Amino acid sequence: MQDFSLYFELGWQHILDWQGYDHILFVAALCGVYLIADWKKILVLVTAFTIGHSVTLALSVFHQILIPSKWIEFLIPITILITAFVHIARKRPYKNKFNPNYILALLFGLIHGMGFSNYLKSLLGKRNNVVAELLAFNLGLEFGQIIIVFSVLLVSFIAVQLVRVQKREWSLFLSSAIFGIALIMAIERWPL
Repeated sequence: MQDFSLYFELGWQHILDWQGYDHILFVAALCGVYLIADWKKILVLVTAFTIGHSVTLALSVFHQILIPSKWIEFLIPITILITAFVHIARKRPYKNKFNPNYILALLFGLIHGMGFSNYLKSLLGKRNNVVAELLAFNLGLEFGQIIIVFSVLLVSFIAVQLVRVQKREWSLFLSSAIFGIALIMAIERWPL
């Protein structure tokens, strides 16, 4: 049980680490255009992202997929760029139940899971039985992700409800700021 709590703590500390702010930016880009009233949509988005990164985190830790880390580190800001761009380009909310952001969250979760796996593999070393540690780390990541989601929703609530910024204007501001930061990250991480 001691290892479980250790890996759980390492998971949430990893996603909330300001030195690895790309994870924070992605979650902010993913849910920053929603308000607290949209909690069901956010739950679906976060779940899709979780499924994606859980799959590749496990596959990578068990050495079933291997992609050079320089490409993963480059693709992570690309996922942030695309997510922010989708929110900037979208003029109106989706009317039907299907939201393409759900597919993007799942696909981009696959890329982010490989980024998490490099960190986890360095922690695990040559251990053979890592299922409990993998689960604990993943649950820790989810806990950290929930903290980010609630923080972004709180800031959005303050901006839209208290300061009275129009929701679309807030979405454009937040998405544009995230887009700009991610563009710089992508340029800096160009793998060639």
